[in-house]
Amino acid sequence: MPLPQSMRTSVLRGPRSVALVERPVPEPGPRQVLIKVSAVGVCGSDVHYYEHGRIGQYVVEQPLVLGHEASGVIVDRGPGAARHRVGQRVSLEPGVPDFTCVHCRAGRYNLCLDMRFFATPPIDGAFAEYVVLHEEFAHPVSDSLSDEAAALLEPLSVGVWACRKANVGPGDRVFVSGAGPIGLVSAQTARAFGASEVVVTDVNPKRLALAAELGATGAIDVASTPLAEAAFEPTVLLECSGNPKAVNAAIRTVAPAGRVVLVGMGGDEFALPVSRIQERELVLTGTFRYANTWPAAIDLAASGRVDLDRLVTGRFPLAQAEQALTSGMRDPASVKAVVLPQE
Repeated sequence: MPLPQSMRTSVLRGPRSVALVERPVPEPGPRQVLIKVSAVGVCGSDVHYYEHGRIGQYVVEQPLVLGHEASGVIVDRGPGAARHRVGQRVSLEPGVPDFTCVHCRAGRYNLCLDMRFFATPPIDGAFAEYVVLHEEFAHPVSDSLSDEAAALLEPLSVGVWACRKANVGPGDRVFVSGAGPIGLVSAQTARAFGASEVVVTDVNPKRLALAAELGATGAIDVASTPLAEAAFEPTVLLECSGNPKAVNAAIRTVAPAGRVVLVGMGGDEFALPVSRIQERELVLTGTFRYANTWPAAIDLAASGRVDLDRLVTGRFPLAQAEQALTSGMRDPASVKAVVLPQE
């Protein structure tokens, strides 16, 4: 069946301004594949671009297609692309590095300064019927994974990367601060990596209930129970809220020689309890996206050790992408909205 010449895209034209626009179907270049997009998760960064038109140094200066948590089916291949067959279902790793810089050569391609990452200005994302992607970053998935779960391998990769940075292993007591999508996948990943205890905090009772259903051994509503009263001393802190006050309070709970990983994106600068970090010899690091995580993420989801489908709380056709972007503002029970570009 011949491919169409044009496709629908959902385009951000400026803060709180989204339109459905017809564009030509892209042609795959050397070692690229053309993917018919099946599902796209809405990320907090998409919402931030929608609300403010920028994130830090990245400014929406021209119409931008949002969406970087995506799955789809390969429908065409460019010159030299031979890794996958047409018809293969794939999960999209949305950042393609330059392959040549010092970070890429060292395996840290997430730190590549020339990274082209979906939905990061000026690179268009996946709120579209079709996208092109380098074949190395189109990861085959089995039919046991739904289209939505295949798309959410992207946020799961953030959780895998965070747990790797924290060296989570058997016997660890893990504190996950924040029960948003990243906190929920990080908690499940920590359990899958062997943590004996995983305690999740948030101010949203419904999200905390979901965390418990997904395997957290404890859930604390910090709106009513101060951390100081929780009597939990973790060996690992995965800080997924990005809230400066939450970060400060959570670090103070970590056991001597513990590991702290800052995952959530908060303010550019905020106070840290430096004396606590020094006195307890805490190891503190940040994370930026991920590298080489898709094989592990696929295994965790396909084996059932991480449940991604439970995170989906809303499904929207492409024409309602703006409603998907605002669903979290309207519904406190919302966890993950998914856009379905073929609908």
